[in-house]
Amino acid sequence: MRRLSVFGATGSVGQSALDLVRRDRDAWQIVVLSANSDVAELARLAREFTPEIAVIGDPARHDELTAALADTNVGVAAGADALVDAARLPADLVLAAIVGTAGLAPTMAAIEAGCDVALANKESLVSAGELMIAAAQRSGATILPVDSEHNAIFQCLAGGRLDQVRRIILTASGGPFRTMPAEAMARVTPAQAVAHPNWSMGAKISVDSATMMNKGLELIEAHHLFPVGLDRIEILVHPQSVIHSLVEYVDCSTLAQLGSPDMRIPIASALAWPQRMATPCAPLDLAAIARLDFEAPDEERFPATALCRAAIAEGGARPAQLNAANEVAVAAFLAGRISFPAIIDTVKRVLDADAPAVPGALQDIFSVDAASRAAAQHFVDQLEHA
Repeated sequence: MRRLSVFGATGSVGQSALDLVRRDRDAWQIVVLSANSDVAELARLAREFTPEIAVIGDPARHDELTAALADTNVGVAAGADALVDAARLPADLVLAAIVGTAGLAPTMAAIEAGCDVALANKESLVSAGELMIAAAQRSGATILPVDSEHNAIFQCLAGGRLDQVRRIILTASGGPFRTMPAEAMARVTPAQAVAHPNWSMGAKISVDSATMMNKGLELIEAHHLFPVGLDRIEILVHPQSVIHSLVEYVDCSTLAQLGSPDMRIPIASALAWPQRMATPCAPLDLAAIARLDFEAPDEERFPATALCRAAIAEGGARPAQLNAANEVAVAAFLAGRISFPAIIDTVKRVLDADAPAVPGALQDIFSVDAASRAAAQHFVDQLEHA
């Protein structure tokens, strides 16, 4: 049996991973299950999978979780420090699927402990990529990307060498507003923005897809995971979301990974690596799909990708600053406080207002994150009352 810890067990990625575990229960021993605040669902999963410990991120919910699991042998803990401690428990694989910067510290703890990490928390690499890659090199941990695009690249690179890569091409669906005129975007509602045409995702990542910020953040991740040089990582809009990414080699051979838009496929790839495991996902029917379309990204209507490329080119704390500002701006949009175009405008204003020092440790990242959130909140307040 392989020992697996699932951080963010009640979210979409965590639930998809546990669905795969459920189908081959004898192959897995669950070490940790965590959630942010959903005690009822975490307790239900803990009863089903009997982890060594269940951790609730919100310390105020500790007693509630304790009561819900009082008649089991599952340990209970709560709070940010408990998440970090749990991440250090021996495991063959840690699935890092906590949304936002809350997942940064436990992900780093797992890497430093030498655990292989199936990484679904993009904020970790975006905000602290250099620190995390260096930590993995020191500990010997392997970072297995779970995002469909990075997992596709990982698969296309199997047996290949980075020095033989000419280009890495990240594909993007283009989101729900791919053909919408720029002037119409000011009237976009949160309900429209979260209605992704292909994928079933949480609200925040769906809005990021709609602004194309998600693809910009993935570009930053790819720069850390596959260091071929920023000038050799490109973005290509592919509305059908069938080809998840491509790798072009120096001999002009191009390898592509194709699959149905079901997150259980890249999750299964990470869980089973270096082997394969069966999934219940629908196989591709290319004859039924009939056509695959491609187009260059429109960075005038969707400037987020250019913003992200500039941030990682500058390096240092810029990506952490960008990520924090975007999280605040997306939350404000979902709450109806700012317009859809104001999301990227807010991020730009935060980046233009300050240039923080290069971070040398994780605590520096947290400081930049806090300051950038405060600045973004200030600009949101200004926009709301303008």
